[in-house]
Parts: sequence; structure tokens; C-alpha cells
Amino acid sequence: MRRWCDVFINHRGVDTKRTVAGLLYDRLVQMKMRPFLDAKTMEPGDKMIETINGAIVHCKVGVAIFSPRYCESYFCLHELALMVENNKKIIPIFCDIKPSDLRFEDDKTCPPDEAERFRRALREVRHTVGLSYNSLDGNWSDLITGASEFIVKNMCQEGDQI
Repeated sequence: MRRWCDVFINHRGVDTKRTVAGLLYDRLVQMKMRPFLDAKTMEPGDKMIETINGAIVHCKVGVAIFSPRYCESYFCLHELALMVENNKKIIPIFCDIKPSDLRFEDDKTCPPDEAERFRRALREVRHTVGLSYNSLDGNWSDLITGASEFIVKNMCQEGDQI
């Protein structure tokens, strides 16, 4: 039987998997939490969409790591929209991007209802207080520490034991 995650980490893999997403995952594991990061959590034979959707539905907190090319990924936007639709507490991390830069550019290959889901989710996170990080000026360690503290704080507000 699958044990669902406490924290779902939504990210653009090519941009952040080896940096903030991977480091945050490792830090949360050290803190005895159960984070979900696709490459580290899924196992051979897992059905990708089913496993990811289940993790989102059952998580307590979502972390959305936004990067300059995040909005180009259908899967990133789908995961974000699912977190919003399931009323998950979302902690945004803006890496080298401002919240006002988050836009879905529809190339007309996305069905209209999906495009609207993505726009609605992006509007919501643009108006959510998050953490900002500039890779030219910053220190990954400070970002990971701050993010993990916010995650713990939010889970404790929900009455969960860490």
C-alpha cells in the first residue's frame, strides 16, 4: 500500500531538479517528512499521471517552484491547477522570475478548458506570498532553510505532527 506524501514538490525538472527541488526534497527527508519529487519518489512500473495526481490529491502542502520556463510545461501547469482545484496550501518559490511574469501563452494546441484551468491557477499563485530567489545573488542553503521552515509552519497550522 502506497504511503502518500506530506509535501508535493511541483517544478520544471530541467530548470530546478538538480538545484532547489532536489535540495528541498533531501532537506525534507532529513526532517522526517514525506516529500514527493517525481524522480526520487516514483518507482519502475508506477503509472506517471495516476501516481502524480494521487500524490497531489493526498498531500498536505504543495510547493510550486517557478522558473523562467515553468509555464512552457503542460505537466507543471496541470499539477499546479490540480493543487489549486484541490484547495491545497501552496508555497510558491520564485527562482529567477517575478510573480507578475507568470503567464500561460496558448499556442492553440491546448483545449480551451485546460488553458483556462492553467490561467486560473497562475492568477492564484501570482497573488500568494512566496519566497523569491535570484541565482546570481543568492545562496541555495538560505532558500532551502527558509522554504523548509515555512513548510513545517504550515503543516503545524494544520495540526499535523512533524
